[in-house]
Amino acid sequence: MSVPEPRPGAPAADATRLRFGYGTNGFANHRLDDALAVIAELGYDGVALTLDHDHLDPFAPGLTRRVAAVGRRLESLGLAVVIETGARYLLDPWQKHAPTLLHDDPTRRVEFLRRAVRIGADLGAEAVSFWAGVRPEAVPQQCAWDRLVAGCATVVDAADAAGVTVGFEPEPGMLVQDIADWRRLYDALGSPVRFGITLDIGHCRCLEPWPVPQCVAEVADHLVNVQIDDMRRGVHEHLEFGVGEIDFPPVLAALRDAGYRGLVAVELPRDSHAAPAVAARSIEFLRAAAATDRHPASPLCSAPAEATPTEEAPAHM
Repeated sequence: MSVPEPRPGAPAADATRLRFGYGTNGFANHRLDDALAVIAELGYDGVALTLDHDHLDPFAPGLTRRVAAVGRRLESLGLAVVIETGARYLLDPWQKHAPTLLHDDPTRRVEFLRRAVRIGADLGAEAVSFWAGVRPEAVPQQCAWDRLVAGCATVVDAADAAGVTVGFEPEPGMLVQDIADWRRLYDALGSPVRFGITLDIGHCRCLEPWPVPQCVAEVADHLVNVQIDDMRRGVHEHLEFGVGEIDFPPVLAALRDAGYRGLVAVELPRDSHAAPAVAARSIEFLRAAAATDRHPASPLCSAPAEATPTEEAPAHM
């Protein structure tokens, strides 16, 4: 699956290098305009824009006008964009991420995702990313799965109509938590052309049965969006690079070998308190890792199949 061309004004895809971005969920204490300026000044190629209260709220008045203003800002800064939908309390001030596609009444979530697709189309986003959610205790497994398939079909229909590619993210602890679950969902939907995968590199280390570079290879044909962070086996906690267990040069080499041309966006949602410094360290680390062409995976990339993720720090959730 090919990634759409970057929006006008954004750097063109370059077959000789990876394109790095930074997630606005790691700039939660900044105004969006300021966050975009810092990200661009640090030399990132793009931004993973999480629609949230202070960052292009899709339910606030004047959406068309505000989307157009963000589009002009992105163009002036030369930033490509993907749309993320992981805002915690945007839809319900009492329950994090609720409602999801798995709840009894997913109407608000479906409308949010439809709006995200329309915003993505207006901004020329390379992908719009979303996930399943955690199964509510009162909802049986099969019922939750049926609801997920139906909800995703609705989102795919909206994406087809808008000409937008969606990336579905496996998330530890959610109904679809790994690559195998994603494949099952993809098949259940009838293998839609615009339904790709969002791969979080940290999640691969957390719970997948393969070394991280192999995870990239496993989904290369469907890869439309990449989030990147460090992580430890069995613990869902998004860490700065070098703090966890991932050996990054082989991972970046695997992305190049896969022919991936989309953004590789840093995903550190709990580091907003030091966002400019963390973003600066991150781009320096990634550039150095990308310049080190090491294909063999280190022992730290090997993931024992019997390990399971803990619930200690669900940073993205």
